[in-house]
Amino acid sequence: DITVRLLLNHSSGLKDCNPFYLELLKRPLKERKSILRRLIMELPLAAKPKKVSIYSDLGFMVLEWIIEIISGKSLSEFLNNEFFHVLGLKNMYFDNADDNSGHEGNLCAATEYCDWRGGVIQGHVHDETAYVLGGYSGHAGLFGTAQDIFTVINELLKMYYGISNGLLKENVLRTFFTRQNLIPESTWALGWDTPSPKDSSSGDYFSTNSIGHLGFTGTSVWIDLERHINVILLTNRIHPDRKNEMIRVFRPEIHNLVMNEFAHV
Repeated sequence: DITVRLLLNHSSGLKDCNPFYLELLKRPLKERKSILRRLIMELPLAAKPKKVSIYSDLGFMVLEWIIEIISGKSLSEFLNNEFFHVLGLKNMYFDNADDNSGHEGNLCAATEYCDWRGGVIQGHVHDETAYVLGGYSGHAGLFGTAQDIFTVINELLKMYYGISNGLLKENVLRTFFTRQNLIPESTWALGWDTPSPKDSSSGDYFSTNSIGHLGFTGTSVWIDLERHINVILLTNRIHPDRKNEMIRVFRPEIHNLVMNEFAHV
């Protein structure tokens, strides 16, 4: 009942520009996650379902809640046991997760200077709300290397093409990798984006049968499902601050360079 109610409340894009962390900082750490969930549930819909598409973290915050209810485990514990360890991922972890508390922050790229956190952020989640929740949430806080991301992509593609009977069923992956077309002109799949007709961050040469995901700090992955080409880009574009938006020019350019190289192989 809780799961259904949550899905109904978040069936349309919601504005997540509310600075939740300012309110959460006033409360003890152990109370913050439940307070955040109450605040999300009390937010009104920004529009009727299937009318507009608004980029939002709220659905992923709620997804963490759903996973906790179904699995009886924290998101970190669930993914470590059911996903990361199974795939042999040695450098993928959540910030401040109990079983990864010893990771070396100086091995992570620095992100932005933050006044209220007292310096340049390095080795900890950049997102303010995830930080005040203890280091991670359903929408932010995951750390990893390009090699581990490559391992995850390869495993997903094996399942997608029916080569491997892995952690997910082929039809499930195909659903998630397919543009949903629920809203006119929306490019979103489920948890993934697809190339925009114009000015896509994937550049000019990824096929229409491609999926991608961008991170606020400058990370991205684009996968051409037709040509079997993956591009993983890990940058710290907000260092030392988020005013620099040159990633919007750089990202499609580097994708074009990569795709042009493959065209000559």
